[in-house]
This record gives sequence, C-alpha cells and structure tokens, in this order.
Amino acid sequence: MMKKIVTVAEIKNGELRNISFETIAAAKIAANGGEVVSVLLGEQEKGITDALIQYGADRVIIVNHPQLALYTTDAYQQALLQIIELENPDGIFMGHTGNAKDVAPRIAMKLQSGLVSDVIAIEKNGEDVLFTRPIYSGKAFEKKKINNGLLFATIRPNNIASLEKDESRSGEVTSINVEIKDLRTIIKEVVRKTTSGVDLSEAKIIVSGGRGVKSKEGFKVLQELADALGGAVGASRGACDADYCDYSMQIGQTGKVVTPDLYIACGISGAIQHVAGMSNSKVIVAINKDPEANIFSIADYGIVGDLFEVVPLLVEEFKLVALH
Repeated sequence: MMKKIVTVAEIKNGELRNISFETIAAAKIAANGGEVVSVLLGEQEKGITDALIQYGADRVIIVNHPQLALYTTDAYQQALLQIIELENPDGIFMGHTGNAKDVAPRIAMKLQSGLVSDVIAIEKNGEDVLFTRPIYSGKAFEKKKINNGLLFATIRPNNIASLEKDESRSGEVTSINVEIKDLRTIIKEVVRKTTSGVDLSEAKIIVSGGRGVKSKEGFKVLQELADALGGAVGASRGACDADYCDYSMQIGQTGKVVTPDLYIACGISGAIQHVAGMSNSKVIVAINKDPEANIFSIADYGIVGDLFEVVPLLVEEFKLVALH
C-alpha cells in the first residue's frame, strides 16, 4: 500500500545537510510509491527547496516563522505537530541529529506513537517496513517494525545512500503559517566554535587521535593528514579529558557517532566507549605502538608503530598521489 511520509530537512550554515537527502531516500522506500513531503522550518531560499525535490521529495512545505530561525524544543515541536495534523501522514522521518534526538521523542509522546531511533537501514518485507538499528553499543543489531500507528523514525547520517540528483524533477513548494506561543526558552544568538571546515558527523574520512597523541601539538600532525585527505579530525574521550583537544571533537558513546568511509585511529587503544561511536565505519585503519591494543581487533588494516613516524609518511605519500 502506498503511503505518505513527511521528512524534516535540516540546514547548517545556510546549506542543506546531507542527512536531509538520506532521509528522503529512506522515506521513498517506506512510501512504496506514495508521496514524500519534505518540511523546512525557518526562512528558506528557493534553491534549497529545489534541491530537496531533485533528490526525491515530491512536495516541499516551508514554514516561515521568526521563532523557527534558531532551534528551540518548544517552537519546533509546536510547528511540527501542526504540520502533522495538517498533512495526516503515515510516517515521519528525521535525521538522527542533535535536534531530532531532542524533539522526536517529545512529538512521539504527544501523538502516543512509537519511535524507532538511530536507524541504519530500512527495507520492505511485504507490507511491513523493517528498521535496522544497533543495540548494546553497536555490538548487535535488531530489526523492528511498527505494527500500528505512524512510521516514526530517526535516520543515522551516512548509512542510507541518498538518491541520484535529478535536475529534471519538479514538485510543488508551498508556504504555510503556524502558531507558536508560550515558549519557555528564547534563543537570541548562537555562537559557534570554529572548526576545520569539515563537519565531523558528515565527514567521509576521519583521522582520530587518542591519548597516544600526547599533546595539543600532536593533533597538528593528525590535522595535516586530514587536510591531505579532505577529511576531519576527531578524538577519543581520553584525549579530550587530557585537554589535548576540544570536546566537540569527541567520538564515542558520549560523543558523536560517526560512520565515515575511512576511519584512521591514531594512538587510540580501542576502549568500548570509543568503539561504540565509530565501529560502523566502512574501513578502519589503526596505528598504535601496542600490538595488543583492542583497536586492532576491529581494524581492517593495522600498523604497529609510532604514529609520529607513520602519520608524516602517510601525509607525504598522499600528497604525492594528489600531485599525480
């Protein structure tokens, strides 16, 4: 049976995040030939709505309201609940991002609906939609289906491939008004920390360091490798606790969960809390002086050696490859 699925697109620094397109691809599977409607909250430009349609959305709804310019739980919850009431969809898909992890459970509670979070794969089995998600810190996976009510899910970034961009696609774009009131929190300004420019949660290549990096200066070596590969730099909690780097770089159970194509772990022992955040990387390369380090048990390729000798050699080789 064909279904109508509403997806919530996300914007960062004026551009759509990749998870917006990946969520549309997941919604297409669940819709089974039905309609996929993408929602944009806040003032948006036409080029952005065009991209959503070119990546598979059949219709785009823009909700313009000054209280939606910056994320707050109350404002987004109120806006999305009004859209859901207006559209009466069969399902709601969001990216498994900070905003969605905050607002999705609240909406599910208001609607008395189930919610499957952190979905890494979606498939059809007859009329059923099956969601795959990791459990036990990524050591096992489970498949879930929703027997009745909304198909409500949050999709982990970098796990479901977006559809090929089709610039010939067209679709309806509408703007609607919503009522937002009784906000408990007003955000006046968001001050963001500067980064290397590559979003860690969406990076295809990540070079990550642990306590073995030994100092803040040691992370400069990792940054050189990341720059040579066009990637981002991450860190284990141990490195953050040692004040070698900022906690915004932390990957793991209490940090960011990442799934890049290539993850290079430098001086990282492989504690279970860190592994929980990166074990689903497509290819893992470990560099560590300790041949017994746990990180080698999950690595596809292992280099036993001093990272301060190995990493500069890799940088040199990758720069040579780039020149040719």
